[in-house]
Order: sequence, then C-alpha cells, then structure tokens
Amino acid sequence: MLPLTFVVMVAAAVVGYATEEADTNSSSGGGRSSFGKSGEAGQDPQDQDPAATAPADDGNAYTPRRTEQNARVGAVFEKDDTGDHFCTASVVQSPGRNMLITAAHCAFDSDGKTPVNDLVFAPDYRDGKEPAGLWKVSKVILDDRWAKYNDEDLDVAFLVLDKKKGKEIQDVLGGNTLGIDRGYDNEVKITGYPTSRDTPISCQNRTTKFSNTQLRIRCTDFEGGTSGSPWLADYDPKSHTGTVIGVLGGHKGGGDEDDVSFAAYFDDDIAALYKRAQDED
Repeated sequence: MLPLTFVVMVAAAVVGYATEEADTNSSSGGGRSSFGKSGEAGQDPQDQDPAATAPADDGNAYTPRRTEQNARVGAVFEKDDTGDHFCTASVVQSPGRNMLITAAHCAFDSDGKTPVNDLVFAPDYRDGKEPAGLWKVSKVILDDRWAKYNDEDLDVAFLVLDKKKGKEIQDVLGGNTLGIDRGYDNEVKITGYPTSRDTPISCQNRTTKFSNTQLRIRCTDFEGGTSGSPWLADYDPKSHTGTVIGVLGGHKGGGDEDDVSFAAYFDDDIAALYKRAQDED
C-alpha cells in the first residue's frame, strides 16, 4: 500500500506567538469514564519541573515554549475550565476548518455507551490562561467498533467545534495535516497535558513498531491526561504545518507506564473515519 497523506489545501491564518457521529447538544445521561492515560478527576494541578530544554531524540519530557506550533495543542475539559483537564487534543485540517483529533476513549463514556456531550477545548492552556479562548465541542465522530468493543486499534476520534466570535479554530490557529500509512519508524514530537500540571510537556523521539496496528515510543512523564496527544512529524515552519501520524492511546489506552506510550497505527480505517468526519461536519 502506498503512503498516503491527506492534505487539505486551504489557507490558514495563524496566530503569531513569540514565544459518533453524535450531536452533543443533547444530554448524554452519563459522564466520562477514566481509561488508559486519560486523567482522574480530583487531582490537584501541581507543576512538575522538567528541563526547560531538551535535545531532540532523547525521549525526555520538557516544558515547551509558547509557539504557533504548540498553540494547536490544548487541554480537554468537561463543561468548562473550572474542573480538571483530563485529555489532550489538537487542531487538524478539515474543509470546515473546525476539527480536532484526540483518542476515542477521551470522548466516549464506555460505561454509558454514549459520547461525552459537554467537552470543551483550551488550546495553548497554561496556568489557567487561555490565549485563544475556550472552544465548545459540538460533535464527536468515532468508529462504531470502538463504541461497541473498545477496539484499541480504533482509539481515535475527531471532534467538531462550534465557532467562536464568528471564526473557526483553524482560522485562528491553523491546523496540521493527517498522515496515513506513514510506517513505524518516524521522528515525532509529542505534546500533551498531564492532569497533574497546568502546563504542557513535550518530548521528541523515534517511534517503533509494537504490532502491525500499534506504534510505541519512549517518552518520560506522559501520565494521565496525555491521552490524545498528537504525534507530530515533519513540521515545516514555512507552511506552518506538521503531520499527525498518531495520537496517544490505543494499546491499554496509551499504556500503563508513564515512560512508554502507544498509538493506534493510522491505516485505511482511520482514513475512512477522517473522511466520514469531514462529510458529516
């Protein structure tokens, strides 16, 4: 199978930084269930202190600078930002210019067998501040096989956002492309939001093959709250885009060790889900 990268040819206005299918306006009847590396409610945010910088490929977490690239990644909350953030999501390009990608287990209540209906997204969230505001999720699109069986190879979801002040999120922040069948050996940067802290962490390393349907990576300190973190390859500062080749999740919900994480391999099933999300937007 030839490698395939979905590229949505749209212009992106990017904020300058220096530094399922389901209509979720209706009531769900059930809350989010903790799963994998999604965060546990009730944890008090408490910043850790990774190194301010880290060399590429060393697999150690660090606190990333505020940049246009990092601004597309944010914390996921329920209802509003007064509670704990429990997962991570990021902006991915779409014709509607209003789409995020995350792990399916972040957006589906396995106990209630229904999508979580009150998710909100805070891009570039740090220390309680939201420079791009808080964005409401209006739709959750995920594979029915995840909903029925929690199939770890389909632990991916696309989230459609409402407009904010008349703008779509991609108009404000730009978006990354989606990479399909990119192979198992990729240099990636992962950025996520542990529930135990109110600033993100990043890590750079190479992915390895865990199975035909799962990627694995060594990155320290990716604990609860980092589910859904994008695995970003080939960031181009000129076009302001990278390629998301995975999201933290999949095997054991992303893994049961803070220093080793997993992602479902983006194959034809994920390509079909992405197309469906665009068609139903």
